[in-house]
Amino acid sequence: MKLEKPEIVKKENVFKYNGEPVRMTLGTVILTCLCVFLIVIATFTQISFTHLIIPADFMNYIGGDFTGETKQHFFKYYRYIPQIPVILFIAAFLGKLFGVIAVFVYIAIGLFVYPVFALGGGPSYVFDYNFGYIFAYIPAVFFAASILKNGFTIKNILQAAFVAVLTIHFIGILYTLLIGAISQTSNTFLFGWIIAQSGLKIVYDFIFSVISILIAEWVKRFLWITMC
Repeated sequence: MKLEKPEIVKKENVFKYNGEPVRMTLGTVILTCLCVFLIVIATFTQISFTHLIIPADFMNYIGGDFTGETKQHFFKYYRYIPQIPVILFIAAFLGKLFGVIAVFVYIAIGLFVYPVFALGGGPSYVFDYNFGYIFAYIPAVFFAASILKNGFTIKNILQAAFVAVLTIHFIGILYTLLIGAISQTSNTFLFGWIIAQSGLKIVYDFIFSVISILIAEWVKRFLWITMC
């Protein structure tokens, strides 16, 4: 006699192997609105941390006294805005359709309702150097959610984070160069801006995006099982 699997096990198996479509319900609309609010919160949130680095001239410090200024030379203090990891969380949590809707609503609010972008808002913000990075959230969510639709495997998670982060920075850099060409901005300023936005930050974006996707998987799993 074949024993029936418990209902919660059936639901977990469906979630793990077949995925589940996100349907238009009142709960979905509420979660989408909450995700829009989450992007706004992330925009004005800074995470400060210090980590070990290997400077290019580390050979000069071998055998020396590893204290004071020398010690500080091997540690980097960084202020990080977790906007891109939140975008990846939304892609993993809401899926392709509602993830894109959430980002689109955020952009629409920033352009036409209230200045929710980091450097302000309004229709003229499309001419800001930073807008390309924000606009790139839309294709990034689309690509990431499309990959994660096939399951939250380690390979898919890494691939989704890698593709999405590169998409955001690639489009952001191209947009910055375009605005710079239109406004005839000096190459020195543009180079400095790109380094600030897409230098070491790409590494942080990738690492934190992987973590945020993992968090989204478990949040989604918990909500899906409890609400079904």
